[in-house]
Amino acid sequence: MLGAIIGDIAGSVYEWRNVKSKEIPLFSDGCRFTDDTVMTIAIAHGLLAGATPDSFIDSMHMFGKLYPDAGYAEMFYVWLHSGDREPYNSWGNGSAMRVSPCAWYADSLDAAEKLAADSAAVTHNHPEGIKGAQATSAAIYLARTGSSHEEIRGYIEKKYGYDLSRKLNDIRPNYSFDVSCQGSVPEAIIAFLESTGFEDAIRNAISIGGDSDTIAAITGSIAEAAYSIPNSFIDILIEHLDDNLSAVINAWIDVKIDISGEYLHVRYVKEKLEEAEARAADPSTKWFSHDEFFKKAREKL
Repeated sequence: MLGAIIGDIAGSVYEWRNVKSKEIPLFSDGCRFTDDTVMTIAIAHGLLAGATPDSFIDSMHMFGKLYPDAGYAEMFYVWLHSGDREPYNSWGNGSAMRVSPCAWYADSLDAAEKLAADSAAVTHNHPEGIKGAQATSAAIYLARTGSSHEEIRGYIEKKYGYDLSRKLNDIRPNYSFDVSCQGSVPEAIIAFLESTGFEDAIRNAISIGGDSDTIAAITGSIAEAAYSIPNSFIDILIEHLDDNLSAVINAWIDVKIDISGEYLHVRYVKEKLEEAEARAADPSTKWFSHDEFFKKAREKL
């Protein structure tokens, strides 16, 4: 999910002042995390908390209240602050911008697509909203398990019907703001498919214009799985996140990675969190335990 967050931060200053060039400063004083980051971390938290529709809803409500001014779409904002637990048939790209943790949690392509559908359907239960989340999750899972760009293109086109044969140079001149999954997810995937590395993917995404932070978040989530993220980008991410958001990332990383660097299934959650609690007791570390996160969250609500 770090690639999605970096894309969100980089794209945040271009959402309402689009550029049509790759030759841009990626990070500036105006960069910030937005609802894309908050809800991506909420989905990660929901996976750690049970990976059920109820856990997704609970986590999204909690983080939405912690960050009420993150820039949510109007219908989602109403859903958050009404306490509603029913979906509202959205086809917006919010389902795709937040889905990346599902692709890393899953231990199969089918699971990545099912979790994506589950995480989307709690709000975005329109077929296009679910499809956008599933296509993004599938692309991430395929990338992280070694599929080539062309294999990813072929699978997404065949399974989800998106036209990924277009080129950015053809899309860029006339592309405008579009928050629908069907009008932004294919473009975000194409930005990845034409990339040669992580930074290049983010630049591709922002250069399209439109909903820049969300497109860059979707592209970045796939690019993270295909390429390594530059350390300097990780430093920028850390600088922009507060303790609550960092706590979930730390818990997620500790749960999901073993010493060989392989991503683990959630069955290791309890053991890994117990180890993390022991490390967190060391005052010299900056690691926040999962229990401490809940304490901090409750204090702010």
